[in-house]
Amino acid sequence: MLKRTILLENKTSVSTKHLQLVIKTELRESTIPAEDVGYLVIDHPQVFLSIPAMNLLVENNAAIVVCGNNHLPNGMFLNLNSHYIQQEIFRNQIEATLPLKKQLWQQTVVEKIANQGLLLEKITGESNSLNFLASRVLSGDTSNMEGVAANLYWRAFFEYSDLKVKRERFGDFPNNFLNYGYAILRAATARALSGSGLLNTLGIHHRNKYNAYALADDMMEPFRPLVDEKVFELIKMSDNQDLTSAVKVEFLKILTQTVYFNEEKSPLMVGLQKTASSLQQCFTGEKKKLNFPKLWN
Repeated sequence: MLKRTILLENKTSVSTKHLQLVIKTELRESTIPAEDVGYLVIDHPQVFLSIPAMNLLVENNAAIVVCGNNHLPNGMFLNLNSHYIQQEIFRNQIEATLPLKKQLWQQTVVEKIANQGLLLEKITGESNSLNFLASRVLSGDTSNMEGVAANLYWRAFFEYSDLKVKRERFGDFPNNFLNYGYAILRAATARALSGSGLLNTLGIHHRNKYNAYALADDMMEPFRPLVDEKVFELIKMSDNQDLTSAVKVEFLKILTQTVYFNEEKSPLMVGLQKTASSLQQCFTGEKKKLNFPKLWN
């Protein structure tokens, strides 16, 4: 089911009435069924979110995302009891063998590099060597083809964007756009994994002890080029370098962008759920391959 994304950028109160969300601003009041909401993004210091409203949202597996003073997503609230056999799924995930996790990471990196290659072909109109690099990824990516591909990818991406910058977490524009888009994608991935009963803290490759969303960081990797594509479009459309409301809305639209599973089409937020479900089945031994969609047809 396609869910709504709500962005709150002004003084707002969110409460409940008759098991529905009541969203009230200085200009208007609206009522929304909680089950229709997939993401609530809070980007204003004067947003009041009542505890009943918060509970109603998480009971319907919505992700509540809070932005900091820099307007980038800073925290997330998810349902801890989103699957009926949660404990069994956690146990399978915790007991996953190292060879299995290395194989899953290999599949993920192959998909990421292939998607980066496809996006570069769209941008440049020329073939590139990323497909070859994808074919050289070993189990666990022990030869770091992901890093080799990233160097080639970002150099070409910024060259065709007519920008003399580097991809850096706190770097110059358009890094702020990329960071915002990735944060939204990360929240969507975490929500999908949680909905499949998986523990976001326990990654297959990312393992920083301070990272509460290591698994989301793993599984979002092949989907990053969708954000990159949106950033490239925004660069070409305007000279604006600020995260305006219009820019944020463009990034939120990515969640409903169409992705492709064989003959079936799905919005990205649904596609992420299918990928998450396949990961859960890999942990149980029901499947050996992750189900990633094609990002473009």
